Amino acid sequence: MKPPRVTALLLGAVLGCSSAAPSRPDAGVEDEEDTGTPTGGTGGAPRDARASTTGGATGADGPAGGTSGADAAPPSPDGPAPTTAAPLLSLLAQFTAADVPKQGPMESPPTPRSWTAPETLPMHPGKGLAEHPFLYAGEGFNTIFLVADGKVIWSYASAPGGEIDDVWMLSNGHILYSHSNFLEELTPKKEVVWHHALPAGTESHSLQPIGLDKVLFMQNGQPARIILMNKTTKAMEIEHVITDAGANTHPQFRRVRLTAAGTYLAPYLSQRKIVEFDKDFKIIWTYPVADMGTPWSALRLRNGNTLIQDEHNKAAREVNPKGEIVWEFKPTDLPAGLMRSSPQTCERLANGNTVMFSPGKNVNNVQAVEVNVAKEVVWVLQDWKDLGPATTAQFLDQPGIPERPGDLQH
Repeated sequence: MKPPRVTALLLGAVLGCSSAAPSRPDAGVEDEEDTGTPTGGTGGAPRDARASTTGGATGADGPAGGTSGADAAPPSPDGPAPTTAAPLLSLLAQFTAADVPKQGPMESPPTPRSWTAPETLPMHPGKGLAEHPFLYAGEGFNTIFLVADGKVIWSYASAPGGEIDDVWMLSNGHILYSHSNFLEELTPKKEVVWHHALPAGTESHSLQPIGLDKVLFMQNGQPARIILMNKTTKAMEIEHVITDAGANTHPQFRRVRLTAAGTYLAPYLSQRKIVEFDKDFKIIWTYPVADMGTPWSALRLRNGNTLIQDEHNKAAREVNPKGEIVWEFKPTDLPAGLMRSSPQTCERLANGNTVMFSPGKNVNNVQAVEVNVAKEVVWVLQDWKDLGPATTAQFLDQPGIPERPGDLQH
């Protein structure tokens, strides 16, 4: 590994180097404590502008709700809500074309199931697999599933071992995912077009497309590193060392994201805190997770709040820039009879609903729960015939371009 270095790039410059990436004219640049103060700019809107959003979630992002589509979302310090309506739906036919092989040239044999699915699926709110089209994966079962029209229309069995923790469908139809031991990109025909093996002794559970030719990932290790890589040139355009991630490599980080404002949002799983860095990796915001919480994922919402999934406490919570909880879904909010193992990620949909995912390999375990702003359950996924455990999913009926940071709250 070359010596650590940092190339300070504004988000606009990062995307501008990508000839294939669409431009965004309105954008700114499982294993179970430092503090920073909100000072200075964030590479996009000034920090004090973001901090002015101190109430509950508004518009498409949360409890004050009442809007249903991204077009109705109010202006925010992280840029406007995406206006491209579900652009990925037009790509689904590529995955069912006649020339898509049953098994790709580099694909592993189907992942063996360690459970016996019930003969009849339980009755739950929503429409089961027909509720949303989505890309789906879970720890301990290394198969990526693509669901549309109420059925699995495509799948890919990745190499055994490791964990699949982050999956994306890009606007060119490619599938990008992290395996913990390597990072990879596939075509709908299951051709591997990019593969990055991680150095020995390191792991990655977090991968984000930045334009079509770059990826941001967190490399757990001693030390951990945030890396922006150009997939074409293989150059590490940003490589920043994280020195306070903990002595145990595996539980250092999971879901790390570059925001629409050009800041880096990093949930420290074992260190029980969320840290936001500016473009120069100066700490501009810290949120210590109380009650021995383990923040598995953290998403910057378009209203400036942050949506966190606490694995240890099985809670999804939205906090404002002051660190105040403005919305929370706890285990006690779950209707009786629904069982979840430790939920790892959550998504915020354009209509304000929140979806939480649970990976436990137990047919009695609920894989996903979608709730509205009033915490009413509108969809429960418990399908162990067609799918495996749930760590993450990207919903394909959402507006926005995946390669534009902040367009999808994923």
